[in-house]
Amino acid sequence: MASIQEGLQSLAKLDGFVGACLVDSDSGAIIGSEGGGNLNLEVAATGNAEVVRAKRRTMSSLGLKDSLEDILFTLGKQYHLIRTLANGDGLFIYLVLDKTRANLALARHRLADTEKEVVVKSQLF
Repeated sequence: MASIQEGLQSLAKLDGFVGACLVDSDSGAIIGSEGGGNLNLEVAATGNAEVVRAKRRTMSSLGLKDSLEDILFTLGKQYHLIRTLANGDGLFIYLVLDKTRANLALARHRLADTEKEVVVKSQLF
């Protein structure tokens, strides 16, 4: 099992890595992040939380009795991947890659592995 930061750091080793973060889809808040460069991960997290909520609403409206695993956006220069955490209620990992340097199949495989390995510890206040 890996901590949130360890999981995100493992994604940073991917060719073409731009940034990654763990996001709460209910609030759009970032729980952990790595990289980002010129990409504002805060803005991206908020927007992608809306995407995840919208997809879940649509699945519910369609009566789909299934789980949301991942979402892929292919841009002109980047891949944007969203992977929901099966063991983290409402959480997802958001990963951005440079399309010219990334191996999409390897990135999806690593993202799925990271999703299984990351442990989110709740804190009692």
